[in-house]
Amino acid sequence: MHHITNGHGDKTTIMQYDLAIVGGGIAGTSLARALAVHGARVVIVEHQSVFRDRIHGEVTHPWGVAETIALGIYEPLVDSCGHETRWVAAPPRDLVATTPWKVGCLNFYHPDMQQKLLDLAVEAGAELRRPAEVVGVETGDRPALLVRSISGTERINARLVIGADGRNSRVRALAGFQVRRDPDCSMIAGALYAGLKHPEDTFRSYRNPSNQQHGVIIPIGHDRFRAYFIFHCGTHAPLSGSKDAAAFVAGCGTAGGSIEWFDGAERIGPLATFNAADRWVDHPYSDGVVLIGDAAASSDPSFGGGLSLTLRDVRVLRDCLIADEDWPGAATCYAREHDRYYGSLHRYHDWARELFFQRGPEAEAKRAIALPKLAEDPSRRPDVLALGPDAPGDEAARRRFFGLD
Repeated sequence: MHHITNGHGDKTTIMQYDLAIVGGGIAGTSLARALAVHGARVVIVEHQSVFRDRIHGEVTHPWGVAETIALGIYEPLVDSCGHETRWVAAPPRDLVATTPWKVGCLNFYHPDMQQKLLDLAVEAGAELRRPAEVVGVETGDRPALLVRSISGTERINARLVIGADGRNSRVRALAGFQVRRDPDCSMIAGALYAGLKHPEDTFRSYRNPSNQQHGVIIPIGHDRFRAYFIFHCGTHAPLSGSKDAAAFVAGCGTAGGSIEWFDGAERIGPLATFNAADRWVDHPYSDGVVLIGDAAASSDPSFGGGLSLTLRDVRVLRDCLIADEDWPGAATCYAREHDRYYGSLHRYHDWARELFFQRGPEAEAKRAIALPKLAEDPSRRPDVLALGPDAPGDEAARRRFFGLD
């Protein structure tokens, strides 16, 4: 560590690290812990002084739970804030009995999960700057962050800078990555409830093909449930705040759920709506900067794969960095792998959007062919819940899903 002074007499502290990670969410903290336990010098930069409840994804599908096991965070999460759901409703499915890893979904209240993983990373040896703001990113052979906090301005040099700061990533923008985006399709409204009339051991996803609406209920433990109402862009007004609480419940009903689930329940978190379109970067490594989690690819939350995708990013990047001392080469390897598995997941979601959410006569004709066959044989649908991007996704799988075989 040393100091430099600018022309105004202000001091900037310069620090040296292996990894400078921006973002104290599941992506940044899981990676920080994973590399710190292998002896890397890691710093996490987190702008929030306290993690707050927002409309977050809070379900990890079985393929993502397998990643938590590989990363060594499964048991700490289960022992603290994690809530396991063994069952899927409609049609009933025992995930423990029918998935390769013999696990169900792992759900949690997002702020508790963030704080637990941040604590684990610090316990493993990662340093923390919190609250702190990234005001600059330098790319190249010796990438660096310029970070501002109440103690002053700090220049952090690192072998790699990691952007793990979410779907609106500041690192991504400052490093010059180009973001791609799907066309508008769905809007997703979410809220947190206590006392929902719904089993706490069951994850539920339901849809109404007649109006292209969709709903999800995720138990997160202690009699709390995150509920989502998903609708096609332009077909329903966005919902926000207490004034729209009744409309949210009504929407869950028109999406195919039961408004009786909400009888006597209390909304205990914000109600908000946002656009569900995927946003992603092709090849999320460039010039000393790596993107992971939502900064690399924010997957349509209608399908609930975002946390699992993030954990896959962390595990793959960890494995690449441990296996290769040439970290730019390792980061390039990660980016290639990320493009492959995210591309697979994106393809499955495109199929589902095309069948379940598109509108018009052509979409209705597709549903008339496919939906009766899916109802008769649910295995026609790729098992993305269990296998994620590793589910079959070739042309034969597509034709089978659409009932064209």
